[in-house]
Amino acid sequence: MPRTPWIVGVSGASGTPYAAAVLRALLDAGESVDLVVSRASRLTLLDETGISFRDAHWQADLREWLSRGADGKPDTFAVDIDAVRHWSAGDLAAGPSSGSYSTKGMLIVPASTASVAGVALGLSKDLLQRAASVTLKEDRKLIVAVRETPLNGQTLRHLVTLDDAGATVVPASPAFYAGATHIQDLVDFVAGRVLDAAGVPHRLYRRWQGELGGGAHRDG
Repeated sequence: MPRTPWIVGVSGASGTPYAAAVLRALLDAGESVDLVVSRASRLTLLDETGISFRDAHWQADLREWLSRGADGKPDTFAVDIDAVRHWSAGDLAAGPSSGSYSTKGMLIVPASTASVAGVALGLSKDLLQRAASVTLKEDRKLIVAVRETPLNGQTLRHLVTLDDAGATVVPASPAFYAGATHIQDLVDFVAGRVLDAAGVPHRLYRRWQGELGGGAHRDG
């Protein structure tokens, strides 16, 4: 069977635990992943986790990143990254830069306002933006998990442009009805909603069943 991956683009917005949760869930679902980590996101990853993501050592760095919980505790998750292929953000000759390269679509998690603007305007200044533009023109799924607050009018107009072009905008907004008791639960809810938009099955959060009080935690 030909390999048909999901592209996961990680931009420079705060929220690298969201990207880690999405990547783990995709791999758990048996999906292949093409990973693009922007230059700005490497600074964010270093700041939020202390991990340096290096092209020459991406496998070791990715394993360390995905094994950590949202609270930063190492060795929280067991991960197998054999289904991941990494492309440098500066490689505009990479597979995802061409429409003839077969993919299922692209998830930008988290999506910074700069990446939103770049994709909406068709700038293609790096592989993340180029791959997103290709995803749109090939009429494949593009999920944009924007992580910024407040949003100004310019960014809102860019998001409307992406929506008009066929993208799905998923704000990184955790919900509390699923009975979250840990920061990982809140992160997993957002990651789960991203995967819902992509049509990828997962068990990252408890779904609403139409019964009030299901998410409440009471002391015995």
